[in-house]
Amino acid sequence: MDRGAWRARQESRRRCWLSASLWCFCGSLQGMFVTRNSRPNIVLFMADDLGMGDLCCYGNNSVSTPNIDRLAREGVRLTQHLAAASMCTPSRAAFLTGRYPVRSGMASSSNMNRDVVWLGGSGGLPPNETTFAKLLQHRGYRTGLIGKWHQGLSCASRDDHCYHPLNHGFDYFYGMPFELLSDCQGFHTPELHRQLRVQLWVCTVVLGLIPLLLLVPTCARWFLVPWPVILAFALLALVFFVSWFSSYGFTRRWNCVLMRDHEIIQQPVRLERLASLMLKEALAFIDRYKRGPFLLFISFLHVHTPLVTKEKFVGHSKFSLYGDNVEEMDWMVGKVLEALDRERLANHTLVYFTSDNGGRLEAQDRSGQLGGWNGRYKGGRGMAGWEGGIRVPGIFRWPTVLEAGKVIDEPTSLMDIFPTLSYIGGGIPPLGRVIDGRNLMPLLEGRVSRSEHEFLFHYCGASLHTARWYQKDCATVWKVHFVTPKFSPEGAGACYGSEVCPCSGDVTYHDPPLLFDISRDPSESRPLNPDNEALFDSVVKKIEAAVRQHRGTLTPVPQQLSVFNTLWKPWLQPCCGTFPFCGCDRADDIVSAA
Repeated sequence: MDRGAWRARQESRRRCWLSASLWCFCGSLQGMFVTRNSRPNIVLFMADDLGMGDLCCYGNNSVSTPNIDRLAREGVRLTQHLAAASMCTPSRAAFLTGRYPVRSGMASSSNMNRDVVWLGGSGGLPPNETTFAKLLQHRGYRTGLIGKWHQGLSCASRDDHCYHPLNHGFDYFYGMPFELLSDCQGFHTPELHRQLRVQLWVCTVVLGLIPLLLLVPTCARWFLVPWPVILAFALLALVFFVSWFSSYGFTRRWNCVLMRDHEIIQQPVRLERLASLMLKEALAFIDRYKRGPFLLFISFLHVHTPLVTKEKFVGHSKFSLYGDNVEEMDWMVGKVLEALDRERLANHTLVYFTSDNGGRLEAQDRSGQLGGWNGRYKGGRGMAGWEGGIRVPGIFRWPTVLEAGKVIDEPTSLMDIFPTLSYIGGGIPPLGRVIDGRNLMPLLEGRVSRSEHEFLFHYCGASLHTARWYQKDCATVWKVHFVTPKFSPEGAGACYGSEVCPCSGDVTYHDPPLLFDISRDPSESRPLNPDNEALFDSVVKKIEAAVRQHRGTLTPVPQQLSVFNTLWKPWLQPCCGTFPFCGCDRADDIVSAA
């Protein structure tokens, strides 16, 4: 072999060795360096009724949240992040679809049933709505939901599961199709329709006394009351009692259910191990689909009452049991972040943390406050207009893509998650459908400095209470209140007398509306008027014109939270066993098998 051929062969071998070495080196760095064009894994954390002021990174010094603070330190923190509703069901519907809940019929015109209130009801997120999970599923993502759903379950029969997460784009579901309530803890003070239950008991007692009183004239021999009359009233009392007690008397068994996909594995749910089971499921999902891409939505049952908390966290915070529950949730966030680090997925994963609405001020017992703290913001959960009910934490972390430690004070919305995930996951939004959210990536990456939102509308149920105008040329956020709730007792800052503030009826209508400059007065303590604000009339007219234009984009849809749809229906009640003898506990068996 001549020298030239020998050199050519050596050069070829050297190139092959170099290529193989680079391939191995790059392979070992998989998950450590990514390009913007690659599709990331996505982990979404959503707390239940967490207040804006409940986290250290948002100014709390009575609760320790090092893992959520780490997300804020390593990512982007939003300070004007807004829920589309101040109650769980409509807020989550908007979050999933990127649309105001009134567009999908997930906004109630009733003060009593502003959420899905029975697992055996017939209302829920319509199957024709497109969620971000469905978009990403079509793009090859493996999608999972761990935790709370609260978007309905069945339409016509107990097993059709037309509103189930698996019919809305999730490949896997483990959690409660309803939500966590105080009713889920045996012998605990009822939470669902507490005042209504008291009224029903009073009516039952009154009806039950009537046949007894009719016996008095007969026993005293004053005059004879026919026995058919007495029996008729006794039957009426019995029928009335059975008609309401068959639902409210078994709330824990009917609503507090644990499911894996379509199968009920625990009824009623045992709360003491629920957090551990859900964390185990979340970590297993990451391990199962770590080769990606995957979407994992961890929808916490924290920090809703009854605040079931592990023993090691009880008494750990300075903010009673509520603070302990917040710290347990933060610990769970940390365990998920550890799993991402361990699998070297952190740099290739977009992580997002938020809450579905503001803290619940009316949640109290003898020991003190059981709900969240909304910081300097007025109002709380159930109050659609006041900032405390709709301003929520918003944290994004995506190393190598988003700047660490950045703070953005632009108006953003939970509805923005739909178009944002669609953009980064390569999804195609449905055509011919109004999407109210905006893609946040240009703002998060710093390619633009202003939010795309000019107007945002804040509904209480199906009633529009408030509107917000972002005047970008002067970076001013104006906010108009057309309707505000009446606090009880007066001046208390919440509706302690009725447990949640109403949307209609006992409310205050403002004409002219209340006007605030949120950019200078975020606590909404200094209302403006024509005497102290020269732009008062022009700002109000501008917002009223935007409201009219917005209402022109609404189309009639079936009301999912109507009185009929929210009634408990025995034929729709999910049941593990033979109805009405529902009950099972297969959680340990299934976890062991898995």
